[in-house]
Amino acid sequence: MPSLKSLRMRINSVKSTRKITQAMKMVAAAKLRRAQSQAEAARPYAERMERMLASLGASVANSPDAPRMLVGTGADNVHLLVVVTADRGLAGPFNTNVGRFARARIRALEGEGKTVKILSVGRKGAAYLKREFASRFIGEITLAGKKRLEFADAQDVAHRITAMLEAGEFDACSLLYNRFRNVITQVPTEQRLIPAPLPEGEGSADAGGALYEYEPTEEEILAQLLPQNLAIQIYRALLESAAGEQGSRMTAMDNATRNAGEMINKLTLNYNRTRQANITKELIEIISGAEAV
Repeated sequence: MPSLKSLRMRINSVKSTRKITQAMKMVAAAKLRRAQSQAEAARPYAERMERMLASLGASVANSPDAPRMLVGTGADNVHLLVVVTADRGLAGPFNTNVGRFARARIRALEGEGKTVKILSVGRKGAAYLKREFASRFIGEITLAGKKRLEFADAQDVAHRITAMLEAGEFDACSLLYNRFRNVITQVPTEQRLIPAPLPEGEGSADAGGALYEYEPTEEEILAQLLPQNLAIQIYRALLESAAGEQGSRMTAMDNATRNAGEMINKLTLNYNRTRQANITKELIEIISGAEAV
């Protein structure tokens, strides 16, 4: 049976832990509101930009002068996976889910005979995937210490991908991240970046069925907008991941706080029972001694 002193120490330790988890939950809730508003504000622009470029690119996809960012290299042998995770832990299954999703995707590609290269954005994803795929890593980008995500952060990642494409280091590029749905749910998502996804069918018809003439030419417009769209899609993924991280952390810290409360109740009950048993034992010893005299 544990001593009263050891039980008191455990109760105090769990109470201290509960204070920490409560504080982390409140901090995550405050950050979540800002991150969620940013992610939701970025979605319409990023989705509309993607649709517009897909419609525009459909008319020049078969041209020999089509940008490589639109059609790729023409091969499908080397795949670059950009895996977006958090730089910090204590976020429940947030990092593990996207890590497992990326691992399954890597195995599927290698099962088809493809060569996979991994560019990690976030330390947790790198730590998870390096256990099994360390030889596939070509880089690791961390955003730790940044109080607020900026578009320049996405541009840095986009510039690195563009430089690798121009050097012929990969044929296709995909973005893997957690898409924020709500506080409880974050959905692991794969988004193809290069070659750009094109709509089914021919022509450059918009969603409403209208056909447009462009000035200057489609090739000149795409040369300007494709790099910008790459950065926009990466920025959207970073914002979605940031919102999902805070939502998952808030949920995890809420569960940890409630578990700590339950443990405190059990330890307190055990402490009271042990204390009562000690008092009863001492009373029996006193009564037994008095009767012996």
